Amino acid sequence: MFQSFNPKNVVQTKFLFLTGKGGVGKTSTACATAVALADSGKRVLLISTDPASNLQDVFGIELTNSPMSVPTVENLYASNLDPEASAKAYREKVVGPYRGVLPDSVLVTMEEQLSGACTVEIAAFDEFTTLLTNEEIINQYDHIIFDTAPTGHTLRLLQLPTAWNGFLEESTHGASCLGPLSGLADKKSLYSETVDVLSDPKKTTLLLVTRPDVSSLLEANRASLELKEIGIKNQILIVNGLLQNYLKEDEVSVAFYQKQRDSLKHIPDNLKQTVSYSLPFVSYSLTGIKNLRYLFSDYFIPTEETGREINIGKIPRLNDVINDFSVSNTKLIFTMGKGGVGKTTVASAIAVGLVEKGHRVHLTTTDPAAHLQYQFETDQLHQNLTISSINPKKEVEKYKAEVLATAGQDLDDEGLAYLQEDLNSPCTEEIAIFRAFAEVVAKSENEIVVIDTAPTGHTLLLLDAAQSYSKEIARSTGEVPESVTKLLPKIRNPKETSVVIVTLAEATPVLEASRLQDDLRRASINPKWWVINQSLMATNTTDSVLKGKAISEKEWINEVKTHLAERSAIIPWLNEEKVGYEKLKDYIM
Repeated sequence: MFQSFNPKNVVQTKFLFLTGKGGVGKTSTACATAVALADSGKRVLLISTDPASNLQDVFGIELTNSPMSVPTVENLYASNLDPEASAKAYREKVVGPYRGVLPDSVLVTMEEQLSGACTVEIAAFDEFTTLLTNEEIINQYDHIIFDTAPTGHTLRLLQLPTAWNGFLEESTHGASCLGPLSGLADKKSLYSETVDVLSDPKKTTLLLVTRPDVSSLLEANRASLELKEIGIKNQILIVNGLLQNYLKEDEVSVAFYQKQRDSLKHIPDNLKQTVSYSLPFVSYSLTGIKNLRYLFSDYFIPTEETGREINIGKIPRLNDVINDFSVSNTKLIFTMGKGGVGKTTVASAIAVGLVEKGHRVHLTTTDPAAHLQYQFETDQLHQNLTISSINPKKEVEKYKAEVLATAGQDLDDEGLAYLQEDLNSPCTEEIAIFRAFAEVVAKSENEIVVIDTAPTGHTLLLLDAAQSYSKEIARSTGEVPESVTKLLPKIRNPKETSVVIVTLAEATPVLEASRLQDDLRRASINPKWWVINQSLMATNTTDSVLKGKAISEKEWINEVKTHLAERSAIIPWLNEEKVGYEKLKDYIM
């Protein structure tokens, strides 16, 4: 279907950037690529700019922001940049001069505006700009590989002239990410040079890493189009984790193989025109130099090595989660986690389970593909279940129109361009969607509301701060609707609301879910349940490759059980898609 990816045959440029949604295997692909190139005699520097990086776990060494040699791999050097620390430093650079000058409520909002994903990403960009433009460093290496690339949104912000003229100090529109560049105005020429390097196909290759599932492919396509828009067109697609063969006698193996092939039939047209490669689904954990070298050699752990029993003790199932919500009379339930972990399905199963226990339930989602309609299309809904779908695009456009009509009316062309780009940030979408959620909850009485996709703690703090901020600054349009004002304290009340974090038993989804939990706790929200979804360990597969993968899940299941979750549950990998009310009941059997 695809030719196998081997960096020794494919990589031609000095700079490589890997991008893709969480859990697709960016770090393992980056590490294996770096080892292969170094083994071929090239001098290689591998850099992670991911705040949740596990680069040090892959190599088994402690890393800092200074390159250090990787033991047993001649010519390979690695470093782990800390964008969180960088973000913290220039947050203080921006806010510090105003301490004692502006009211505390204003400072709180300024700090929160500079705490979002956009700020951290630009801090990461600030870290590696020197590496892209410093000839002394560049000349030391044949290849420099970056694990995690900047988004098109970040790069467009860097190109806008208004981003460098102190715009944050002159204007604000309330709750968004406006101004993350304000502490970096002295680096305009350096950033411009960096963007030029990124868009030069002779110098830079972008590796779009995806899994063979629909949500990962859609995310890769979005990133591809966004980066092409600002000139980064030298792109390669890597479909990671493709099961090469299946065991006819094992229904899990057959279903796993077929599900991947069905997903690949839906590759977006843009990606069909991109040079594409694949990497195999492997039975071993991609940590340690030995295993990394296996990736490009079609190595499989022999059956006898995976023959041992897997035992991690008894873990509750989803029905235990539903029983807990039913008994405690929880009124508002959020499912939260990174894309592709199964939030919509888990939310739907929780809603069905609560209806089966006699509750009236309203289920709503922000899935732009209207997945809930698909989830229930084969059945007539139960009389105690209602569903709705919030359209993110419509809600964002409505919110943008409100902001532009107020904060944008007195801006010049450059100021308006910066404001419009800022409104493309992740914060804007979360705030717009949360406002729509609040309206749904406000209209619901005498029923449980289950919401697929929860706001981050950053968003909640931003909305909370905006209430006092708008009182202090008359020109701010960070006004919070009454429905949101009422919903914020309700979300913080554990007697009324519960957050379910959904994850997979893999490194990146667990690490990113942990960061989400920290984010929520910062907003005084403590998730009650973690649900580990699609676990191969919880199946009876006899396929040697899948069972090997199941063994590697044990570490992350124990991490969730022991260190992260107040309470945890597990859902086995299922050999069929549960569509329809009756099929969803299978989750609670």
